[in-house]
Amino acid sequence: MVTKNISLDNEHFNKLKPYIEKHNGNFSSAVREIIDKVEKSFIPENFSFIQDPFLNWLLEEVHGRLIPDNILNTMIDPYLICDMSNLSKHVNKKLADLGWKVHVKIDYNVNKIDNKNNIIVSPSSILIDTTGTSYKMNVVTLMISQFIIQNSPDSSPFLIKSVTHLGSHTQAELSSTANKKEGLKSLHTFFGEMEDTTKAIRDRTSFWNHMINRHSSSNYQMVTVHKNYFEDILAGKTPMGETMIEILAKKPIQDIPLGELLPLIKQVYEVSGVVDKVEIRDSNIILFHNYRNKDATEKIKKSLIMLMETSGHLYDGKTAANMLVIEHRPDVGTKINQIVEHLKNSDNKLDQELATFVTYLKNLNNIHDTPMSITLMGRRIGTSLIQEYEKENNIKEWNLENFQKAFTVIDSKIHKDSEWKTEGNSLLYRIRKCTITMEDNNFDAYVCRASREAFKAALDYAFGNKADLEIKKLKAHGDNYCEVVIKLPNKETN
Repeated sequence: MVTKNISLDNEHFNKLKPYIEKHNGNFSSAVREIIDKVEKSFIPENFSFIQDPFLNWLLEEVHGRLIPDNILNTMIDPYLICDMSNLSKHVNKKLADLGWKVHVKIDYNVNKIDNKNNIIVSPSSILIDTTGTSYKMNVVTLMISQFIIQNSPDSSPFLIKSVTHLGSHTQAELSSTANKKEGLKSLHTFFGEMEDTTKAIRDRTSFWNHMINRHSSSNYQMVTVHKNYFEDILAGKTPMGETMIEILAKKPIQDIPLGELLPLIKQVYEVSGVVDKVEIRDSNIILFHNYRNKDATEKIKKSLIMLMETSGHLYDGKTAANMLVIEHRPDVGTKINQIVEHLKNSDNKLDQELATFVTYLKNLNNIHDTPMSITLMGRRIGTSLIQEYEKENNIKEWNLENFQKAFTVIDSKIHKDSEWKTEGNSLLYRIRKCTITMEDNNFDAYVCRASREAFKAALDYAFGNKADLEIKKLKAHGDNYCEVVIKLPNKETN
């Protein structure tokens, strides 16, 4: 111990008095505390104090952004990922040095201990509890979560399970996961929601400035859709809008489960401005809009029904004032999906497939309130039937001759009395008697409609938009028989 004599006048002694009282009159302890404070006041050249109002504003502006790796590494030594017991001590010392008045507590369940060094190297779950002011507290919780997820070994990665804000507390719960990609994904979900947006704006600042100004100046009455959707509109088609949904889901529309598809529809339709609001009630979809043209609302309804049918789900639509109600028919959809799946995967012959078709048609009286579902069912099964015939008979290209043969076989097996007549590039198809549409001498218009839609779907599959179908007579319209004419360009008749 080195003893030194110093002289103090009353002015300096009075400045020391609070520290002397704090240490119960121990003058040496008081001086040592003052020396420690002076040591901490020596600030590095690359460090500067920021007043709280300005700092909070900066932290608010970067909300939703992750911390760059080079910045994170200056705050926390990456080696501390192998020493979880000292991680909170290290962070709290940094926060105290910054004067942030934020405190961190890290709890964990022990999975593996390095007995040699007496440190936790592999916890199974981690709870980060941060207390302090909101913006500082949030960024500190992000900092520790990001540090753990990015630096955890590939053999024992973590993801964020939940983030809870409770007054002056923020808690982040981390748990082990199968791979590191899931952890990084959770980091973006809970803390990095603005990462992609900020990057996109920086990459094309001029574009986004103009886009935002247009939406803002029009009071958000603009519609923003994918170019494929717009192209279908220009071509006079009814667009389904599946492209944007598939991009968001990262898979084909047919592979998106209904529970995942419905929120995507809400997101795409609302954000694009196609409708004002979308509500999902159970499996039903309600669209609110301010369109004045009835044809426009009918096309939106038809477009969404087509989209759902393509994804494997049958819906019907109802129109009300400024509202479209798209109702799910799960009973119908389930039956049809089972039939179609059977048609696609069965090794049986065509007559067994047709038996399934006829069996279903006989049960249509249970769904008379769903004409749109019947239409969609007919189209889907008609396509499946012609595909099955095509594979069975090794047809490489369709023409009027082999199309006639196909339906001659189909009609004979389901007891349809039909006849065909070829006239140049035209084919007349007449059905004089149709057993499946008659029940106790009563004509079933719904079965007839489903059969017609099946025929149209088969024709579309075989010839696309090259075939022109002209309806001459329909029993559903009171005629004694059904008669249609199929016309193709001359080059398609051979």
